[in-house]
Amino acid sequence: MLVLYITYPFPIVNSFLFPPSPKRKGLFNSPEMCYNRLKESEAMAVSQIIEITDLNIPQLDVFARLTQAQLRNRLEPELGIFIAESPNVIRLALEAGCEPISFLMERKHIDGQAAPLLARCPEVPVYTGDRAVLESLTGYALTRGILCALRRPAAPDAAVLLKDARRIAVLDSIVDSTNVGAIFRSAAALGMDAVIAGPTCCDPLCRRAVRVSMGTVFQVPWTQVEDLSVLRSLGFKTAAMALTDRSISIEDPILLQEEKLAFLLGNEGNGLSDETIAACDYTVKIPMTHGVDSLNVAAAAAVAFWQLSPLRKNS
Repeated sequence: MLVLYITYPFPIVNSFLFPPSPKRKGLFNSPEMCYNRLKESEAMAVSQIIEITDLNIPQLDVFARLTQAQLRNRLEPELGIFIAESPNVIRLALEAGCEPISFLMERKHIDGQAAPLLARCPEVPVYTGDRAVLESLTGYALTRGILCALRRPAAPDAAVLLKDARRIAVLDSIVDSTNVGAIFRSAAALGMDAVIAGPTCCDPLCRRAVRVSMGTVFQVPWTQVEDLSVLRSLGFKTAAMALTDRSISIEDPILLQEEKLAFLLGNEGNGLSDETIAACDYTVKIPMTHGVDSLNVAAAAAVAFWQLSPLRKNS
């Protein structure tokens, strides 16, 4: 069972609860006029507020019961969905043009931190309840109490996306969503022009990656490609982040001299494959001390981005 509430902007409610005085002729001077005004204003409702009384309704499946693979819907990508958490991340998704489907939030946020989001999405249903109800549905505490289901945007063509790019990150078989989100955040902060996700990389729009990225996944241009060799046809020199006998330092000036450079970052456990490394123009390492030979891939990405960032060149 669902309980449906329709909320109206405060000035409209005010005009119905406290009609103008008879001195203000022509405005709501009869019950019939007030009723007609109410009917005309239904389209101005801020949102459909739906109180959750049944956790098993299908409208809640996107928030609790569909797997990441089911949400992504590879067979019909135009029907894919992703989940964004927290007001700031949801705002960035909306500003990037993503289409909202529904909200799930604690009741207290409707008139609080979610109010600006609901005002810009007047026809999007809002499923709500108290914290205990939502935790029993999702199995965890909601980040700042707000989730939004949105349609996946179409992936742009790599040639169009990279037309004017000079520095890009390529994620090859990175499977941890936290690492993917952290790499996007560093890419945004340190001036990377785009991110390319390989065919076996974790989905950048999976819930945790979106959350860890703090919404930067909606700010940095990105797409997924099946064959990374397309980078060479687009004029990029490639630099594999790996330890080999021919690795050069990330500080080598030759890297700064490249007009278009793509950094390849590999799997958390195995790194880049020997075949991928051999196909790259450079193999690059980060100088380290105390016998440490590697960093977490997200940390290594941040170091590489900063070293070759246009921000650093201009500082």
